[in-house]
Parts: sequence; C-alpha cells; structure tokens
Amino acid sequence: MTASSSAGLHPHDLVIRPLAGPEELDLFLRLTYTLDHELADDLATGRRLPEWMWVALDGDRLLGRLSWWANAAGAEPQALDFFDLAPELSSEERAEIGLRLLETATAAVIPADGKRPEFGRFMPADWRDVPETRSLLESVFGVLEATGARPLVERLRLEWRPGTPVPEPKGRLEFRPVRDREDLVTLMTPVMEGTLDAHGQADLASGLSTREAAELHYDEEFAHYSSPQEWWQVAQLPESGEPVGFVVPARNNYHHTIAYIGVLPAHRGNGYIDDILVEGTRVLAAADVPRIRAATDLGNVPMADAFARAGYINFERAINYVWDAPGAAGS
Repeated sequence: MTASSSAGLHPHDLVIRPLAGPEELDLFLRLTYTLDHELADDLATGRRLPEWMWVALDGDRLLGRLSWWANAAGAEPQALDFFDLAPELSSEERAEIGLRLLETATAAVIPADGKRPEFGRFMPADWRDVPETRSLLESVFGVLEATGARPLVERLRLEWRPGTPVPEPKGRLEFRPVRDREDLVTLMTPVMEGTLDAHGQADLASGLSTREAAELHYDEEFAHYSSPQEWWQVAQLPESGEPVGFVVPARNNYHHTIAYIGVLPAHRGNGYIDDILVEGTRVLAAADVPRIRAATDLGNVPMADAFARAGYINFERAINYVWDAPGAAGS
C-alpha cells in the first residue's frame, strides 16, 4: 500500500485487534455512526461483546472499526452492523485497511466453516447525492464485495411521529389479538407466497418451504419481543371471520415498530393493507410511544405507498449484504 501524505501510514504500523474490554469503548467511538448511542447498553446486556468489536490502529489513530451484534446475550453473532473506515484515508487505503480488518476479525470470530452473518448499514436517504458520504460508503461496499459478499436489498426506513393523524378505520375489517405462535405462523405461511420482501425471497431460494421460512422469522425475531403479544392483530372479514391479514406492532430492543404486516394472497388487490397498517399504528399510538419505526424494501412500492398514506416519513435508508457461501473469501 502506498500511503498518502495526509495519512502518513505505513503497512507495518497497522495494528488490528479486538477491544480489550468495555473500558475501550471510547476508542471505538473515535469514528462515528448513527448507532453509536446503542453501544454501551449493547455491551451491558451482552448483545455485543468486546471480542466482537475490532479496530485498526496506527498508533492511537483509529483508521477502521467493525462489530457484530446479536439480539440476546449468549447468542452467536447474527449481524455485522458496524464497519467504518476513516474519512481522511484515500480510497486505496480504505480498500486495503478495510480488507485486512474485515478478514482478520472474521477469521477470529466466525468459524471457518460457518456462514458469515449478514451485513446491515443505515444510510442517509440522499447518500448517493453527497460525494463524501457516497465515497465512504462505496469504500465499505467495495471491501465487502472483495470478500465475496453481494448486495441483497436496499430498504426505506420509515417513522411515524406523535401528532401525526392516524386515519380513521374504514370499518371493512374486524381485528382480534393473535392467539399464539401457531395462529400467526399459519397466517404468515401463505403470505410468504409471492412475497416482494428480499429477505423472504432469499429464505425461499435457500430451500426453505414457506412454512419453514415463517417459523424461522417468528423464532428469530418475534419470540424475543418483550412488548405485549396482545398488540399483535389478525384482520378478518366481519361477516365470516375469515382471516384477511395481520400486523405485528411491537417493541424490539430499541424502538416501537411495525415489525411485520401481511395480506393473505386471496385478499390482495382490495386495499386491505391500508386498513391493517392503520390498526397497527393505532395500537402503538394508543400506547403513547415516542415514535414508530418501520422499514420496507425499496422495490416494494405498494408497501411504501401504504406507509406514506398512513403518515410515515422516509428518514433514512438501509442496505444489506450477504455472503452466500460459508467460509473465507474465495471459498
């Protein structure tokens, strides 16, 4: 690597290591990202471990950092959700330092025969239009792709804020609480058919049946929510009680959220998504929450339009990269 005069970096100066403990969090925070404020609590609750948090150092200069995360203490790493490279580095330096950091950390944390956890990144909605932001992000994406990752999906991050009017129910549907796991999984299973969600499509492409994909989604996400399960609602036709769809308003580890929403295939095309989303929003708004978060794939235009009609704004974007094959780069 040829160091730029601004960086003054030589290859032998680079030290790549995990944090020694929570007391080194300030070192990790010398670079910035929108989730920095969650790190201390993640460490305290075991959702993040010091040995999952890696840094690339030139003396006391932080040139890169990354971290994995899990949704509960004791779990294996579920996502690579921090990966930052110093803005003062040239694109060439970012590429080399980023690759060395990612591959060194991955070799130490992820079993050689294991599949790398998905990478996720939140980004400004206009990230492509700001040259410095775009350059930094494309450096990170370039490193990921050099190790065999591919972009899975770009998503809209959405937010409903208190004071935003909640549309009145149209009266076309009735709602009842989800009874139990089987009740919801049974409804999720047909919703997986023809899904526009890239993660759902990836689950099916991996060989899972629609039922298995629904069970995986429930067990990895919904089962961990501490918010009342009575919030989860099934929409049904008033006359017959026939299920039309469902919505899962919840609180995850960080925010109140519309965690999942779906319309059964037999009832699509009737605009029921609006009624169901309004009900989920009403449930959380009635609980006097500070905000409601949601997300949908950039390509899922019908769902994005429904959120807009319900008063949600697009405040950010997110992107996910996946490694389809287990093992190190080139495997």
